[in-house]
Amino acid sequence: MSDVLTQLGKVLEQRKSAAPDSSYVSSLHAKGLNKILEKVGEEATETILAAKDAQASGDNKDVVYETADLWFHSLVALSHLGEQPQAVLDELARRFDLSGLEEKASRSKG
Repeated sequence: MSDVLTQLGKVLEQRKSAAPDSSYVSSLHAKGLNKILEKVGEEATETILAAKDAQASGDNKDVVYETADLWFHSLVALSHLGEQPQAVLDELARRFDLSGLEEKASRSKG
């Protein structure tokens, strides 16, 4: 799985400096962080709606599709801020041996 994220991170980084009319990612970077975050919000809403529909229908195809869009646009936002997908994987790995309750409690102490 991380190979896909690593490859995607490289592509996103390359497209940051490309001409805005040459790719969708380049056009998002050219429009700035607020536009990228609008897309993240839009995709989050679509993911939520697809999950609710999936629960009712038993078909997860759309929720998987929308989750991929959400992850993609989240990675574009991270790229815009100078982060690679590996930073998220590292954070998830750090949390691996923590219970969710312990992790949440550690955030409120900081």
